[in-house]
Amino acid sequence: MSGYVNRSSGRGRSFAQAIDICLQNYVGFAGRAPRSEYWYWTLFCALLGLVVGFVFGFLAIILHDRALYHVATAAMELAILLPSLTVGIRRLHDINRSGWWLLITFVPLAGGILLLVWFCTRGTTGQNRFGPDPLAEY
Repeated sequence: MSGYVNRSSGRGRSFAQAIDICLQNYVGFAGRAPRSEYWYWTLFCALLGLVVGFVFGFLAIILHDRALYHVATAAMELAILLPSLTVGIRRLHDINRSGWWLLITFVPLAGGILLLVWFCTRGTTGQNRFGPDPLAEY
């Protein structure tokens, strides 16, 4: 499973655990991610975007330099791109779907809605073709 660490207590991941796993496993496409891991990562990215946008937007206004804002937000987006892709793929693995289904995002409207439904769906209980249940207690 290429270094996948299961730190679950059977009830899902905490916010800190989810962020830690996503950052440590940022190139780990193998394994499964429970809903809590995916949604906590999504919340983290949204909060990070708000903070970076506010801080660098404020600095851009004060320094009269919009380029600073654009560079900072682009750097943040690049930094979270790969971990976001991997956690999305591992989330699809949890519902026993191939990570290639993430490409359905490019189908206007229907693709995004389908992914949203899948990301909200409970993962398969027990082992599936992508690995053990991340919520299983050992």
